[in-house]
Amino acid sequence: MTDKGKNGLAGTAAGLVNGLFGGGGGSVLLPLLNRWGTLAPRAAFATCLAAIYPMCCVSVVVYLLQVRPALETVLPYLAGGLLGGLLGGLLFRRVPPQLLHRVFGAVIVWGGLRLLL
Repeated sequence: MTDKGKNGLAGTAAGLVNGLFGGGGGSVLLPLLNRWGTLAPRAAFATCLAAIYPMCCVSVVVYLLQVRPALETVLPYLAGGLLGGLLGGLLFRRVPPQLLHRVFGAVIVWGGLRLLL
């Protein structure tokens, strides 16, 4: 399969997961970027975020149109998420890539176990 084909397949898989579960496309995309890509670890993380953001925007629109959550319920999560995103972005360069991989893996395992148990 060509690189373009692999990239398209990875994007489709990430978008599908993101749309079905309201997030989580990065859990599919990042491992594929690391396996199929030639990017350095930090560049793979940044590329994953840049690709996931528009996918999340599309998912948000679809979910808002279908579910219509109350704004007063959403705002505290949004405020905390913006703060966490800012802090994480500022810390990104200071955290070794190997630690990022381990923490990411631990979060995925923790989330998976929570759903299974």
